[in-house]
Amino acid sequence: MAAESPHDEVRRWVSGVGTIAAAVNTEVSLPRLVDLIARTACDLMDYEAVGVLLADRGEHSLVITGAHGLSPEYVARVNAEHTIRLGSGPLAEGPSSRAFRSAEPVAIEDISADPSFHPWAALAREHGYRAIAAIPLLVAGVPAGTVNCYRTVTHRFGDDEITLLTTLANQVGIALQTARLRDRERETIADLERLNASLTAQRQLLEQAEEIHRALTAVALRAGGVAAVAGALAGLLSRPVLVADPAGQRLADARHEDRIPQVALPEPPADAPRAGLSEATLSDGSEDRSWITAPVLLGEELVARLWVPGRLAELSALDRRAMEHAAVVCALELLRRRTAMDVEWQLRGDVLAELLSGDASATVRTRAAALGHDLSRAHRVLAARADALDGDARQPGGVRRLLGVAQAVADRASPRPLVTSWGDCIVVLWPETTPDRAPDPQAAAETVRQTSRRALDGSTATVVVGQRCTRLEDYRSAVRTARGALGLAQLRQAANRTVTLPDLGVYGLLLQLDDPGELIRFADRILAPLRSYDARKDLSLVSTLRTYLDNDLSTRRTADALYLHPNTVGLRLKKIEELVGVSLAQPDALLQLQAALMAEEVIGSTRPQHAVPHVR
Repeated sequence: MAAESPHDEVRRWVSGVGTIAAAVNTEVSLPRLVDLIARTACDLMDYEAVGVLLADRGEHSLVITGAHGLSPEYVARVNAEHTIRLGSGPLAEGPSSRAFRSAEPVAIEDISADPSFHPWAALAREHGYRAIAAIPLLVAGVPAGTVNCYRTVTHRFGDDEITLLTTLANQVGIALQTARLRDRERETIADLERLNASLTAQRQLLEQAEEIHRALTAVALRAGGVAAVAGALAGLLSRPVLVADPAGQRLADARHEDRIPQVALPEPPADAPRAGLSEATLSDGSEDRSWITAPVLLGEELVARLWVPGRLAELSALDRRAMEHAAVVCALELLRRRTAMDVEWQLRGDVLAELLSGDASATVRTRAAALGHDLSRAHRVLAARADALDGDARQPGGVRRLLGVAQAVADRASPRPLVTSWGDCIVVLWPETTPDRAPDPQAAAETVRQTSRRALDGSTATVVVGQRCTRLEDYRSAVRTARGALGLAQLRQAANRTVTLPDLGVYGLLLQLDDPGELIRFADRILAPLRSYDARKDLSLVSTLRTYLDNDLSTRRTADALYLHPNTVGLRLKKIEELVGVSLAQPDALLQLQAALMAEEVIGSTRPQHAVPHVR
């Protein structure tokens, strides 16, 4: 090959450096750039192989990042098995490490004869490399790596040669700096684009959240009611929405595409959060249906639940927010409704109080008519009360919930029944009507009983279907009788039942006496001697007599029930005969004593109670 003139050599170098600059200007990736640098160095210096080594992020080692002419196996094994270290130790004393630390070129004419290259000598000889020069690669004056030039023969790298390599390395440093600046610029642009996308998404979320707030607030401002809340939420979620009270009675049912099927709603899971969304599953025999539910709370009181078919995981963050916001607005609507109902129940209680006073004026019909009740129509009296004596079932909160159950049942009837409370009892005046317009009193009472358990947190209730009233004067005795029957049914452990007066037998007849004073005088005349003796002697003659009659006049069974000796029971029975002046062997005497005890139970159920006729 003809010798190259100085002019051609300069032109070749300028072309090589220009190739590197052009690559940087066209935004070539860093791996491709270092490969281009290695190839250009080989072309310019006629070397068999060139590797570009760059320091890792912590400057713990040098990594062959780009190469031309180097065996891929050699590159892989140096990087993995003979890693060039920058700290201390045998792997940190090679030419590349020294060139990096000193920022000065390091050349080895014969790698086999240089002890510092010993860790890599066998691998280099295996691939035919005999000489090496490591030129520091500076970026902005700071070492960033080295350009390693390999020869397959022993070779002395002269001063001019080192100078040319250093010049090339300086140009490479500028190219790397530019490439890194471009990479950082791209990263910055990418970060800005991600930030802009995030801000755009957040703005859209805020706009959608504002739309949720605006839609539900508009319902609250116009007092649209629970049905309007359900309708707004159905539109926001694109799903049907159901609102039900704690007893499972539907308060609103908003369609989207399909109406929610008429199925019993599942119980929320026991571990459902008090003020958050939860999921419940209902199996109808053929398939399992999943529901999402949100509690509607007034303070600590659960007043309703929102129900949406589907899985909780299907809701987006905005959907969840919409349900939670709707629950708050629904609570406001129910509070508004409750306030109105409180006023109405108060007025109904006043009407009932006048009817029970025994001195109802002619204006009571007018006041009842203003509330939507026609007292000129015949009514049947219903009475209901929670069975549990402990807990809050008979406290104002529990009475209110039972009152709500009765009101929900009454709302389906026409004409309108009068629903109110009297102490811890619910009193309903159920108007007579045709079967096609409302359930009959017996069916209504049974519905109240069946749905009360859920409203009372598992407690049961007993409901009495009382007498028929056709005149204003009938209500006083009818309500008293119904309350007495309620007390007797619960006293005699017939709780959680729908009871009619005939179900109580003789007790039912006694309850219907117009003058309870007669019962009081009769019971006192018969039982007073026994009670007086019991008080003086600290005995239980009345209890013994009751147990004796309940056990079919068997002295043995009475003794077993009272944990007494039969002789003791016999002595007590003789004392009873002596005090009352009758023989227990006579049927008339037994009937008289039995009637007195039954009358006493009836008296206990019908005595006046100091109670407020409505719930606050």
